[in-house]
Amino acid sequence: MLSCLITATTVHAGDSIESGGDILAYFLPATAAGLTLAFKDFKGTVQFARSTGFALGATIILKYTTNKTRPNGERYSFPSGHSAVSFASAEFIRKRYGWEYGVPAYAVAAFVAYSRVEARQHYTHDVVAGAAIGIASSYLFTKPYKGWGLQPEATSKYYGMRLTRSW
Repeated sequence: MLSCLITATTVHAGDSIESGGDILAYFLPATAAGLTLAFKDFKGTVQFARSTGFALGATIILKYTTNKTRPNGERYSFPSGHSAVSFASAEFIRKRYGWEYGVPAYAVAAFVAYSRVEARQHYTHDVVAGAAIGIASSYLFTKPYKGWGLQPEATSKYYGMRLTRSW
């Protein structure tokens, strides 16, 4: 007698969103690293490694010290590591190579963050915190590749803007 076991699985639209977000979470840092190779930009490679290393380190420390529960009941929700690395990559690309590269990178990072909430892996505040960590880390460790740069500067004695030029 031949018997078959048939199991029904439910596929949700969110499954493809989650998978897409997971893929793009790896694609974005690979793109940032690839840009440093395409531009033969060794300094950029070092800056990208520092910024993503800082973002990952801060995220891991916060995950284990806060130990917040995810919406799906698992552990280590806060902050989102996917968002931290994606936004670190997007801000690195924007600050190092300009807005023409940065706008699409930020769009991809935003989708990654959305996918984490949609998949019930994180709460909104988890992905916002991850994004803030990622942006701050690349903002701190990245300098513009070439051209003019404008960034805020503040000390205890003054507030202002710094105009820089890279060749």
